Amino acid sequence: MAMKKGPTKGSGGKHRNALRGKGPTPKAEDRVYHKAFRAKKVADRRKAADPRLAARRRAAKFTSDSDELVYGRNSVLEALRVGVPSLQLYIAARIEHDDRTREIVKLAGSQGLHLLEADRLEMDRIARSGNHQGVILKVRPFEYTPLNQLVDQADRKARAMEGAGQAARVKARPLFIALDGVTDPQNLGAVIRSAAAFGANGVILPERRSASVTAAAWKVSAGAAAHMPVARVVNLTKAIQSLHERGYYAVGLDGGGDALVGETGFETDPLVVVLGSEGKGLSRLVREQCDAIAGIPISSMVESLNASVAAGISLYAVATARAATK
Repeated sequence: MAMKKGPTKGSGGKHRNALRGKGPTPKAEDRVYHKAFRAKKVADRRKAADPRLAARRRAAKFTSDSDELVYGRNSVLEALRVGVPSLQLYIAARIEHDDRTREIVKLAGSQGLHLLEADRLEMDRIARSGNHQGVILKVRPFEYTPLNQLVDQADRKARAMEGAGQAARVKARPLFIALDGVTDPQNLGAVIRSAAAFGANGVILPERRSASVTAAAWKVSAGAAAHMPVARVVNLTKAIQSLHERGYYAVGLDGGGDALVGETGFETDPLVVVLGSEGKGLSRLVREQCDAIAGIPISSMVESLNASVAAGISLYAVATARAATK
């Protein structure tokens, strides 16, 4: 019997799933049945057996990109002598000891550090250099103190002296030193040392465009960083504003100041002494937050003073002004 022509019956979507694609074709090296997969496995095993890569993997267990390291016999010895907080000491295997390395091992043992022996490849990997002379010291990250906590401590100390004589009350009034754009860690270490010498309550640093308390800064501070708290703030301008709200005054140091250090009239008040970088000085926004700009009289033969020297002079001037109060 002949069939009548007309529309035929379709699938109606019943087989749509069977028409779906299965994605891109995997690479040959990812197909377990392909010879390229077996070749890749052999290459991976050969690579894993490479002693240089094995040394790197072992070193990576103990170090990271954020670790601060001190290496070289003289540098490590100086760091241990001044008590830089440290975690581990790496000693090269079969090192030829001298007086320095023997003292390094002795100091590290007395300070309770972990002593780890590593081969030459591991030492090069840890130090990211071949100039370690067989000794590497892993330094503990410096612990900064929140600014609010520093200010609270300084205020409590000042209130505790309210019942004492006038001279003692003035001497106990809060004193901070803030650094604006000082990027040399050795300058920072010298400032911390001066702040400790003249009884400051703390040092304030901005997070950006500023040195941080590294092993180099710690060494220059001659251990003063151990008991001189340091605060890091996101914005130094806003930090000074917040101190203004708590009754502090700010004196900035600049060669073109309208007063001399120690003669601004704010020395006996709760005070923040603000130092700029040696080249650029105070930034505009920080300068605008200062209640006075003071200068240090120097010879015309010298353009400017090192930041740490200026800090020592200004802190001495504040201490002298407070001591003169009867």
